[in-house]
Amino acid sequence: MSMNTIATLGELKKSGYTSRGIKDELRQNLIAKIKAGQTPFEGVHGFEHTVIPELERAILSRHNINLLGLRGQAKTRLARLMVSLLDEYIPFVSGSEINDDPFQPISRFAKDLIAEKGDATPISWLHRDERFFEKLATPDVTVADLIGDVDPIKAANLKLSYADDRVIHFGMIPRANRCIFVINELPDLQARIQVALFNILQEGDIQIRGFKLRMPLDLQFIFTANPEDYTNRGSIVTPLKDRIGSQILTHYPESIEIAKTITAQEAKLEKEQKDRVYVPELAMDILEQISFVARDSEFVDAKSGVSARMSITALENLMSAAERRSLRAGDDHTSLRLSDFMGIVPSITGKVELVYEGEQEGAAEVAQQLISLAVHHFFPNYFPKIEKLHKKDLASPYDPLLEYIFTEGGVVITDDCSDAEYQSSLDSIKPLDDLLKKYIPKVKKEDRYFMKELVLWGLAEYRKLSKERITEGYQFKDLL
Repeated sequence: MSMNTIATLGELKKSGYTSRGIKDELRQNLIAKIKAGQTPFEGVHGFEHTVIPELERAILSRHNINLLGLRGQAKTRLARLMVSLLDEYIPFVSGSEINDDPFQPISRFAKDLIAEKGDATPISWLHRDERFFEKLATPDVTVADLIGDVDPIKAANLKLSYADDRVIHFGMIPRANRCIFVINELPDLQARIQVALFNILQEGDIQIRGFKLRMPLDLQFIFTANPEDYTNRGSIVTPLKDRIGSQILTHYPESIEIAKTITAQEAKLEKEQKDRVYVPELAMDILEQISFVARDSEFVDAKSGVSARMSITALENLMSAAERRSLRAGDDHTSLRLSDFMGIVPSITGKVELVYEGEQEGAAEVAQQLISLAVHHFFPNYFPKIEKLHKKDLASPYDPLLEYIFTEGGVVITDDCSDAEYQSSLDSIKPLDDLLKKYIPKVKKEDRYFMKELVLWGLAEYRKLSKERITEGYQFKDLL
């Protein structure tokens, strides 16, 4: 019979089942996955040669782990994925508040029950998905929340003295016995609360209101922390850091390609949005470059970081901007435009922490500058680079276009115009066709208008044209 149909301690003994600690369980299951060539941390990208090897070494060493990194670096996701390294089911003494191992009970309840019923002790089974506990460290967390307290109602109902350890109400940590326990944002936990974790991590006993209980809790602790917290809101007390076996540094994606993979995986897009809106590959590159630019910006607090969530929500807003525009114009299908990037400003302003100079500029202005810098970065990849200094009489490939815009008095690209109007506006600028034919002759048909708009934006970013935000959209004019 299968393991989880076993209902008594006697049946469990006959089955040949052997219990093991959670750290041994994680270690042995990880070894099995590595031997089988399986990936334990599916869906995490960019950590294959950095974070994941360190995390696997920590698991093999049976360490408690501290994941240290800026916001939006998949720290909590890594912790949650460790559940896949647990056994599918484990047995525990039925009715136990702390998931007592039938072969190694630690609570008074389980010991008394086994002493009374012996092999007839009822057994229940705990699935791996129920073996993950998570607590966000906030200033109002108490020792009673985490460790436990004396329960006067239990004492009254059972007619017990406060001197009897059966009046104890266990907190979250004892109840997570034989489970993975995650404390997020550990530095936000008050120092006196961190001190309460010392004995659990090292000595294996807990103290509740004068009761000192030798309860060797079997836990896999995972902590997450942000480096900025060490100076701003709090710190991890040194003796606690000393008891954490491995501290692993996480990081942001190191390339545009990895960042695009993460964003595409995490963005919540409706199928009808994907069917309605065509997304040029360059649009995705520019979207990801905004985060890379923001992390180096003098206006953004580098210590706070720029979360990967910014690109995810920005893509969702970008697609919604194009969808809304096409719905209002009555178009069944549309393609992303550079002017649609104005729709991601709310995703940027809510995700970046500005330094003093950034606050002076204003969040919306900084967001638009980041978009402009991303366009500035990619423009030379497709069209001739524009040097800051050049000889006055030297001909430029952009001269016909600049002359056309000067003669026409400017070009306006409106936000909500239909695809037909948008294409007609750009087709009327003949020098744009010449530039595309000469420098990117193999451009996909679907990308042509995005590339045409890129030329106008690029010239504006390199100070050859002025780009002004007007009520209806963008106006490109001669710089003078």
